[in-house]
Formats: sequence, structure tokens, C-alpha cells
Amino acid sequence: MTSSGPVSTDALFQPADIVWTPVSPRLAAARLTVAAIVLVPLLVAGVVWAVLTGAAAVWTAPAAVLAVGVWLGWLVPRQVRAVGYAERADDLLIRRGIMFKTLVVVPYGRMQYVDVNAGPVDRSFGIAAVQLHTAAPNTDASIHGLRPEEAARLRDRLASRGEARLAGL
Repeated sequence: MTSSGPVSTDALFQPADIVWTPVSPRLAAARLTVAAIVLVPLLVAGVVWAVLTGAAAVWTAPAAVLAVGVWLGWLVPRQVRAVGYAERADDLLIRRGIMFKTLVVVPYGRMQYVDVNAGPVDRSFGIAAVQLHTAAPNTDASIHGLRPEEAARLRDRLASRGEARLAGL
């Protein structure tokens, strides 16, 4: 039995000779917009409450909301930059995460069908998501933040590769 030594955790999430395709930076803008839709009314309500009560301690609520907004403004773009995918000969790799990293490997032969989704916020930012459905019910194989033309191209390519792999079984 031969061993090439210990494998670093970075090597687990960064296979050799892989060229990652990043998602659109518009995904960060979409996620920050959704956060603002939630946080701005909370911030305004907290400020109004603090002004009306006149209690200094009440100002901690809007300060906490503001701190969450600043933290999200720093975190979300980093998270989006960490998302990527790579097409290999026999499978699709999807990576995401900064602190809690995830690498999903989806063999083309296991794909049953491929969906393209775009909600109202996604459409307003010109992005879409590709969702892969496999034989495993709990597979989280989705790529958010793709430009619509890239989502359509990826959907068609993955569907044809999946059919080719199934035909070979």
C-alpha cells in the first residue's frame, strides 16, 4: 500500500487542473438588494422607535440592524466570488463557501433532468439558476447567478451529456 502523504483540506476543494467558471457578480447585487428590502424597514422602524421613546438603550436595535447590513455588505460579495462550476468529461463540479466549503460532484449519468429558474429579483438583475435533479433526492446541485444565455447553454449541454451517459448504460 502506497501513500502520497496527507492531503490538505484545500486540495479537497481545489482539484488539480480545473478551470472554474465563476457566476455573475450580479448575484451579489441581487442578494444585497433582498437584504436591503428586509433590513431598511427594520432600520427605519428602529430609528423611529428610538426617537419616539427617547431612551438611549433603544438605539441598540437600529445599531444592530446597521451592523448586520454592513456585515452582509462585506460577506455577500466574498461568498459570490467563491461560487463556481467546472465541466469535466464525466461530471460537473460545483463549489461554494468560504468558511464552510462545499464541493458537489454530479456525474452526468446520474442526472435525470435540468431546470432553469429565475424569480422576480433574479430577472430584474438579469440572472438565472440551473438546478440539477439526480437519482439522489438530497443532492443540492444548483448554480445560482448565471446570465440567462449561460444558463440556457449549460442546461442544454448538461441535458445532452446526461442523455449520452444514460444511453451508454
